[in-house]
Amino acid sequence: MEILYEDNHIIVCVKPAGILSQEDSTGDPDMLTELKQYIKVKYSKPGNVFVGLVHRLDRPVGGVMVFARTSKAASRLSEQVRNGTLKKKYFAVIHGAPDKKRGSFKDFLVKDEKTNTVKVIKRPSESVGAREALLDYDIIKSVDFEGEKLSLTDITLHTGRSHQIRVQFASRNLPLWGDSKYGKGEKGDIALWSYFLEIVHPTTKKVMRFEKKPPDKRLWNIF
Repeated sequence: MEILYEDNHIIVCVKPAGILSQEDSTGDPDMLTELKQYIKVKYSKPGNVFVGLVHRLDRPVGGVMVFARTSKAASRLSEQVRNGTLKKKYFAVIHGAPDKKRGSFKDFLVKDEKTNTVKVIKRPSESVGAREALLDYDIIKSVDFEGEKLSLTDITLHTGRSHQIRVQFASRNLPLWGDSKYGKGEKGDIALWSYFLEIVHPTTKKVMRFEKKPPDKRLWNIF
């Protein structure tokens, strides 16, 4: 586990792709449990250790995450998620390229809890529970790879909806590489990486920014 920053209130780390953000029915390793154990051992904490989950990354997605070490920090960071103060940027590798190198996507998304899938609908009135999803994108570079055009995309997320980036690009026939749920089903981790995180520290009120490049592995290293 790579720790980027820690104090008595927060801990910022890098989630590897393939690791859960929090425990589920599979019993597979998850970040929340690993961090609790890390703090328990490092600081010789007796009993239960509090670590608060503030935001999530899908299991096949890696990158920067912040966790709270106190309930007060968890509450204040969660409020930043709700009001948009907590800012996140991602790199993604998509199949093809949009007509414009830079632009915005605005959709309404609905999640099916039974299948754990999300879809785009035309109007929020079409479904109960539809939520607005907003993002900006910037195409950094496009290359030919194994006979197909792939594009490295810089994404600024304005809303944190479930599977948002994956669904919004897939709905425009620009699926993310490696996304078997919404894309073409290549083997491997999804080419989506949370490389930038900005928060306001829950107690000092200082603006803090953290960055981490994607790993030097396929498919990132072709760019």
